[in-house]
Amino acid sequence: MRRVREMLRLRLDAGLATQDVARRAGVAPSTLREMFRRFGRSGLTWPLPLDLSDTDLEARLYGPAGTKQGHRRRAEPDWAAVSRELKRKHVSLQVLWGEYIEVNPEGYRYSRCCELYAAWEQRLPVTMRQTHLGGDKLFVDYAGDTVPVIIDRHSGHIQAAHIFVAVMGGSSLRFAYASWTETLPDWIDAHVQAFTYFGGAARLLVPDNAKVAVIKACLYEPQTNRTYVDMATHYGTALLPARPHRPRDKAKVEAAVRIVERWLLGRMRHRRFYSLADVNAAIAELLVHLNDHRVLRHINRKRQLGDAFRRAG
Repeated sequence: MRRVREMLRLRLDAGLATQDVARRAGVAPSTLREMFRRFGRSGLTWPLPLDLSDTDLEARLYGPAGTKQGHRRRAEPDWAAVSRELKRKHVSLQVLWGEYIEVNPEGYRYSRCCELYAAWEQRLPVTMRQTHLGGDKLFVDYAGDTVPVIIDRHSGHIQAAHIFVAVMGGSSLRFAYASWTETLPDWIDAHVQAFTYFGGAARLLVPDNAKVAVIKACLYEPQTNRTYVDMATHYGTALLPARPHRPRDKAKVEAAVRIVERWLLGRMRHRRFYSLADVNAAIAELLVHLNDHRVLRHINRKRQLGDAFRRAG
């Protein structure tokens, strides 16, 4: 604020023109004129009061520290914190907006918050986007969370059911299926159920580097399970395992796993299941709403129409 005081002295005491003050202070004339307008609106008089500190002078001229001037006068969320929270399990932008609007009832509406977050996100490091064709790739993986199933009503013994997740790359059409284990027989059976659900097999299967699918992970020539290869050959498809330590290769299924956990497991959390068939029946019911009833906003079509499937052989 010393420079501000000096510019005010040169203008108001010495009577120098704005151009001369700007040249001496090393600032643009437009910046200097804006500062003089702010001084005129602040209600301050010259000479300044002796007890006026630099902090108070700055607040009178430019407002409290941390507030933005211009068209955004409402409190904004902490976008860095929003970005961190979105990486946590079961957290969405709508959930975070609801928490923000509770604290700031006069804050931005949900659509405007989405626009502001997208603008903020564009300043982050850019990574190459993957383009998926219809019927080209089917991404498969297991969800991290399980579903408890009561297998003995008398003792209350519970066994965890594992959730297999498959998603088409082009349309994000999703499938989920519960099984007792993540071993090879259940892994193969889940694929067969997925092909039945989709009505065919994609050109490529993209699994993670789990031992049930890939015996030896390699960046160039991974060694896949022979039974898994035979199944792919039978259905006229091929295997393309995700590269080790390249999570973006399977970003599609990672996102699908999060959606399945929120849409399915979140809605099933209060239900009791007494068999694997009960779990799969509940999953099938919820998949109808997830895939058939929800319309993709950007193309105004349902996911069922977004992929052209190759018929199973």
